[in-house]
Amino acid sequence: MDVLQHASPDHTHHLPETGPPLRALVITGSVGAGHNGAATELVRRLAAHGIGATYRDYLDALPRRYRHLLRDGYAFSATRAPRVFEWLFRSEERDSTVRALTMRLCRLACRDLADWVGQGYDVVVTTFPFAAQSLGMLKEDGTLTAPTVCYLTDPAPHRLWLHPRIDAHLTVTHATAAEGSARYGLPMAPAGPLAPAAFDAPVDPADRQALRAELGVPADGRMVLLVTGSMGLGDVTASVRAVCGVPGTVPVVLCGRNERLRQRVAELPGAVALGWRDDMPRFMSAADVLVHNAGGLSLTEALVAGLPAVSYEVLSGHGRANAATLARAGLAPWPRTPAGLAEALDQQAARGRVRLPALPEEQQAVHVVAELARRWRAEGRRCGTAPAARRRRQPPLWRRQLGAAAPGANSAS
Repeated sequence: MDVLQHASPDHTHHLPETGPPLRALVITGSVGAGHNGAATELVRRLAAHGIGATYRDYLDALPRRYRHLLRDGYAFSATRAPRVFEWLFRSEERDSTVRALTMRLCRLACRDLADWVGQGYDVVVTTFPFAAQSLGMLKEDGTLTAPTVCYLTDPAPHRLWLHPRIDAHLTVTHATAAEGSARYGLPMAPAGPLAPAAFDAPVDPADRQALRAELGVPADGRMVLLVTGSMGLGDVTASVRAVCGVPGTVPVVLCGRNERLRQRVAELPGAVALGWRDDMPRFMSAADVLVHNAGGLSLTEALVAGLPAVSYEVLSGHGRANAATLARAGLAPWPRTPAGLAEALDQQAARGRVRLPALPEEQQAVHVVAELARRWRAEGRRCGTAPAARRRRQPPLWRRQLGAAAPGANSAS
């Protein structure tokens, strides 16, 4: 599917650029590192295309107490209360009290977002699901008029990512786009992974062996890179023990910024425990298989590197949904037992490196975003929000829906 045709059927590609350089606003959400990683790479690619991109964190648009709720609540519930987290995740898929509260939270963010998007941007992109809802609200009442794009960083589509007023919903893979389009009836299109080109570089055998030796992985051993996200979430020790139980296999565990987890893993015989690393392309070149529990940024990077992956001891909610989508697409098996994990590791290691087929240039995320901005500029519209006089006629829909909570609600308390 041509997402550009769907978003703007009356215009052709590669319209001429006139006037000042095009400008894009990219909104991420600093809950974990996956949304930030995709946003950072998109900003870099847009800059390479001559488009000035501004990077903003959605959580900065929320009252302080709600920032903590999203960050700390996610980490606590995903690890300590998985059944509650699963219930919350599923409740967002239907019209429920949970979803109503989430939409109220997204309306709170609309105040600051309206200011952000009103600074003359030609396109607005988000890599965070809550931001997609807020941007859709701003589009609904005409506050935001510039084209908007939601880039799904999760393999599994979910209702929270989708809003009918968003101009383009982009996904990493064909599998996510097909599943989302069929389930929700909204057009979605694969746009490829947003990961640095270093992950796609050919494996350097000398550097691979040097790093494996540094980590203590035998020359004939199998190196399993076990990733836990930036927060080090999940039942990681159970995964480590299961990997250690596979003969000839060494788990190299990346514990993110969770130092307590790193210390616990370091006490397990046969495991290599590491903290946050900025040289992930080297680790993926050195590894034989990736084991993940969430389907986030590291899984996307593994797809780019061609590193075979396995889902295991996955987080509730989005972790389970992502694992199911990846398994159905044949991208990563999802074993439930140590014996199943051992079999999956053998199969994936034997598979070797298989990289995702490259998409045509016109389907890639940076091209879609850039082309929507060019079309917007070519139509002679320069400001991303409705004229102030029009907006003063009545309070916008999102503010009216907040009701009495609107005045002063975005305080630091």
